[in-house]
Amino acid sequence: MNAPLRRVGVVVMVLFGLLFANLNWIQAYKADEYRTSDYNGRVQVADYKRKRGNIEAGGTALATSKETTGKLKFQRTYPGGPKYAHVLGFKPVNLGETGIEDVEDDFLAGTSDQLIGDRLKDMFTGDDTGGGNVLLTLSKKAQDVAYDQLRNNEVGAKRGAAIAIDPRTGAVQALVSMPSFDPNPLASHDTNEATAAYNKLEKDPAEPLKNRALAETLPPGSTFKIVVAAAALENGITKTTPIPAGSSWTAPTSGTPIRNADPSICPGRQVTLLEAVTESCNTGFAQLGVRLGAETLKEKALQFGFEQEDLTVGHLGEGGLPTAASRTGDIQNPDGSTDQAALAQSSIGQNNVRMTPLEGAMIAGAIANNGSQMRPYLVRQWLAPDRTTSYYTAKGRELRQPVGPQVAADLREMMVSVVRNGTGKKAAISGYTVGGKTGTAQSAPDRPDHGWFIGFALDKNLNPVSAVCVMLEQAGPGGSGEAARIAGQIMKAAITDPGGR
Repeated sequence: MNAPLRRVGVVVMVLFGLLFANLNWIQAYKADEYRTSDYNGRVQVADYKRKRGNIEAGGTALATSKETTGKLKFQRTYPGGPKYAHVLGFKPVNLGETGIEDVEDDFLAGTSDQLIGDRLKDMFTGDDTGGGNVLLTLSKKAQDVAYDQLRNNEVGAKRGAAIAIDPRTGAVQALVSMPSFDPNPLASHDTNEATAAYNKLEKDPAEPLKNRALAETLPPGSTFKIVVAAAALENGITKTTPIPAGSSWTAPTSGTPIRNADPSICPGRQVTLLEAVTESCNTGFAQLGVRLGAETLKEKALQFGFEQEDLTVGHLGEGGLPTAASRTGDIQNPDGSTDQAALAQSSIGQNNVRMTPLEGAMIAGAIANNGSQMRPYLVRQWLAPDRTTSYYTAKGRELRQPVGPQVAADLREMMVSVVRNGTGKKAAISGYTVGGKTGTAQSAPDRPDHGWFIGFALDKNLNPVSAVCVMLEQAGPGGSGEAARIAGQIMKAAITDPGGR
C-alpha cells in the first residue's frame, strides 16, 4: 500500500513542479506578450482610453480619432479612404497595425519615451493626454493626382503603382498602389465586421493589401537601360560613341534573335549611345551589355541600390515601411560561366531582372541630383500632443552615390532627349526640363506587357524638383506611353505642391 501511495505522491510532486515552472516561465518570459496582446481586453480598453495622435500631410489630417460612446473610447478614422491606405495602413482592434500606424505606433499612442513628460504630468493632473502627431512628407496634390490617374488610366490596367520623391532630400511626395482599399472598416470596433473585411481583402486575387510601390518586383524593361548606359559611360563610351545596332541581333549561344519594338528603330548597323537611349534600341543595348560583361552590369546595378534588403521608408532613423529588394538575377551557365543570351536579355531589362517602383524613382532621383541618391523617407516631423514641441524633424541624408557628376550630367541629357525626341514625349511639362525613360517588359507569353516610366523634372535653374516611377502591370500596347503621361501629371502636381521636406 505504501509503494502505490509513494508513486502517487511522486507524480503529484512532479505535476506541481511542472506547474510551478510554467508559472515562473510565464511571469519571466511571456508576461509582456500577454500584457500587450491585441486580444487582451484590458489592454484594448487602455489603448483606446487615450486619444491617438493624428497622421497629417500638408495641414490635413489623414488619420484621426473621434470619441465614441462604446467601451472603447476613441474610434480611428481615415477621411481619405483608399487614397492614402498603403501609406497609413490601419489601426485595428484585434489585428496587428500596418503602415505608418504600425511603425509610428508608440508615438501616436503616447507611449513613446519621447512623451514621458506628458505621461508624468498626467499622473498629477489625472488627465489622459493624447498621443503625438506624425507629419508626413506627402504632397496632397501629387497624391491626389497619382491616385486618380492610376485608377482612370487610359489603357485599362487594373494593377500598378506610382511613387514620387524629392531628389534633393529623398522626401516621398506621392505613394499609391492600385488596387487600393478602404481602411475604415478594418478599424471598426465591431471585431466581426473588421475581421470579415480583412478576410475579404486578403482573399482578393488582385491583392489590394499589397503595397506595390515598395514591395512589387517586376521586369523593368527598357528603364534598366539607364543602368547599362551608366556602366558604359564609366567604361570608355561617350554619348556620341557609335555602338553596334541593327534591326535584329542574336547573342552567342542563343537561337532567339533580339529585335526592336518597331522596324523603324535603329535599323542601321550603328547608333550613338545618345540615339540608342532616345530610340530605346534593344539590339544596341543587348550588344552593349554583352560587351561590358555581366559583372560590370551587376556591380553598377548594385551601386544604384539593387540587392539592398534592409531599406525601409518612414522615419530616417530605425524602422519604416518594408521594401522588397530589386534583383539583377542569374546570368550564369550551370558551369559558372556567363550565359551570353541571358546577359543580352538582362541588358534590356528582361531575363531575371526585377525592380520595384521605388528603385525606379531612386535611379531617376540620383541622376537628377548630380549623382547623389538620397534615402527615401515619409515621416517629416513628430509633434507633441499639444503641438507646441517638435521631437523630431527630418533632414535629408545621402544613401549612396552611384555615379559621378559628369556621368549624371550625360545621363540627364540622354533622358531629356527621350522626352523631347523619343518615346517619353507624354511626360513633358511646359516651362520645365523633363527627362525620363520608358520601358515595356514582357510578362508572360499569354499576358499583356507591363508599362514603365522613370523620370525627373528640373526647374528653370535646372534644380531637381521631383523624380517619379509609374508602373502599369499588364497594361498591353501603349502602357509605357500612358505611364509617361501619368508621371508627367504627378510631377506637375508636385511642382505646385512639393509637400514637406
